[in-house]
Amino acid sequence: MKVSVETGSYREHQCPVLVVGCHEGNPSRDRVVADLDDSLAGTIGLLARDREFSGKLNTVKLLHTCGRLPAERLLLVGLGQEGLLTAERLRQAAGTAARTLKAAGLGRFTSILHQTAVSLPDAVPATVEGLLLGGYSFDRYKTAPLEEGPLLEATVLCADPAVLDDCSKTVKDVETVCAAVAMARDLVSQPGNVATPAYLAERALEVSSRLGIDCRVLECDDLERLAMGGLIAVGQGAHHPPRFIIMEYNAAPAGTRPIVLVGKGVTFDSGGISLKPRDGMERMKDDMAGAAAVMATLMAVAGLKLPLNVVGLVPAAENLPGGGAYKPGDIIRTMSGRTVEIVNTDAEGRMLLADALCYAERYRPAALIDLATLTGACLVSLGTAASGLLGNNPALLQELKRAGETTGERLWELPLWDEYGELMKSEVADLKNAGGSSAGTITAAWFLSRFVGKTRWAHLDIAGTAWEEKGRSYQPKGATGVGVRLLVEYLRKKAAK
Repeated sequence: MKVSVETGSYREHQCPVLVVGCHEGNPSRDRVVADLDDSLAGTIGLLARDREFSGKLNTVKLLHTCGRLPAERLLLVGLGQEGLLTAERLRQAAGTAARTLKAAGLGRFTSILHQTAVSLPDAVPATVEGLLLGGYSFDRYKTAPLEEGPLLEATVLCADPAVLDDCSKTVKDVETVCAAVAMARDLVSQPGNVATPAYLAERALEVSSRLGIDCRVLECDDLERLAMGGLIAVGQGAHHPPRFIIMEYNAAPAGTRPIVLVGKGVTFDSGGISLKPRDGMERMKDDMAGAAAVMATLMAVAGLKLPLNVVGLVPAAENLPGGGAYKPGDIIRTMSGRTVEIVNTDAEGRMLLADALCYAERYRPAALIDLATLTGACLVSLGTAASGLLGNNPALLQELKRAGETTGERLWELPLWDEYGELMKSEVADLKNAGGSSAGTITAAWFLSRFVGKTRWAHLDIAGTAWEEKGRSYQPKGATGVGVRLLVEYLRKKAAK
């Protein structure tokens, strides 16, 4: 969808649909809504009185103006209670508007949602984010005509010509970030027979070539030379061999230590020999959502030209129960030299990440952040409302939590006490790769902490947030692209210091 910015009055602006935000209760208390209501002979007030439209958050009502306004239709979108409006609520309302218009086949529209939220400094970017993210769909494999029409063009209408340049710059930046989120969603949505480790590598090379990012892809011989035993073991049962993707964006002064991002890239996870139940296994194409988020974040950082050094590392493999697959009881030597007893081949993500985190140490990172759909336990404990957050540096964790609150990609911190490490002790190796049914998210993170040394490190478990089951506001059903906007916000703040 193309987004443009224009200035002018909504009373004179011709368009197929004008999107208007309304607060809960009496919508006509808002100046813009009251003005439109006068033009429509009190129709909006009647809808509120008869409880056909309340203004409750994410409710909608589509009206024909019958020639009383230049806009052919009004789409009223609920913003909730006036005193509780936030950028996240505005983002949700915009996403709801986009999904409503898409379902109605109305592909061109104008939004003045931000004019009802003049007290919010981020009203325009929140609105545009919601529109772009809510209008997303993954339908490239459908051959029958779609019931929904595509969203083709959105206009953000600003009343003050003096803000046109700033608004246009803001919209361009938001489009850059949302395009990266869309790429992450696309990667996660691709079926496992398409999105193989080699496919991820090809996409990384393509994006890097276009945006001036240095990119290298290590194959099996390279992995063996590096002694990446964890990555090799996970991928050895699959027909498609593993890859290790390295993306380096350098825009800071020479000698500046980079921020390193690591994303789990299991392109399909059957559980290996410790086979998963059949119900829901088709969803396991999303086990590379961390990898997709890292690749997309590098894409956004380069598009925004942030003055930083950022490295993206993606260990990519399939976890399948072939004749050469690693087995429960195997002992694997990781790149760090530490040995790991395999007690569950479905605890494979931490084996990939162990090698990637060890590799990251050669960059002497200023901060090291990994993202992974790592544990079902995180979904059990936090549901789909927040990602798990663990790490060894309180300041870094706090910065990430603030970025999560700003973007609506919330994080909830869990403890990482040494007592949890008792569950990961092995009688025959340095560690074992699973600690049983208790505290699964924490013990997995504790395992990863053994491979980061003294580096400032944070781990994001996105198992519950990488996929949306039902579809809501600006997150249509399917892959969410979680982590991209959060990381970009965190990196923007670092660049501004």
